[in-house]
Formats: sequence, structure tokens, C-alpha cells
Amino acid sequence: MALDVLTDLNKVRNIGIMAHIDAGKTTTTERILYYTGVNYKIGETHDGASTMDWMDQEQERGITITSAATTCYWHDNQINIIDTPGHVDFTVEVERSLRVLDGAVAVFDG
Repeated sequence: MALDVLTDLNKVRNIGIMAHIDAGKTTTTERILYYTGVNYKIGETHDGASTMDWMDQEQERGITITSAATTCYWHDNQINIIDTPGHVDFTVEVERSLRVLDGAVAVFDG
């Protein structure tokens, strides 16, 4: 199945997860990874156990510093996800991600 998806670019999407700081971007990404079967357990940012925040400093501070990419599959489609930082100090990371994305998921938290 996975090899068939890789040969058909019509079934590949590059999606970014974007929002302001502490809106739940990494939390949303962790849920996507869980529900698509990539992870057997939902990683929590406040526990320092998220898949996407892999740097020690990210785990300690509970924020995303560098954009992180992962791949999952849903209904024979390959979805490449980029979890982006929300803090204004790391805007360059978000701008780099925008260049390769087909679309984005905006997370709003009020």
C-alpha cells in the first residue's frame, strides 16, 4: 500500500499546522499521528512526550522551536505534515515551511 501511494503524486499532500503560540498545533499533530495509526499513544507536550518536539529544549519549555515533519497515511493518501512554531521569535521556521506546503490547517484557541 505505502509504495503504491509514493508512485502517485496525486495522492500526496504537504500540510502545515499553523497558529499562534500555545494554540495546540503540536497537540493537533499528535492526535493526527495517533488516529492514523503512526503512534500507539498520544504524546503530550506538557509531559515532554510529544513526537514532534524532539529537541531537549522544546521538551523542557513546552514549545516548538524548529519545524518538524512527519508522514502518515489516510485512505491510500500520503500526508506529509509539518508542525510549525507559534512563537514570533521563530517566524523564519514558519516561512521556510510555507514554501513546500500544498495547504495548511489553522488552529484557533481563544
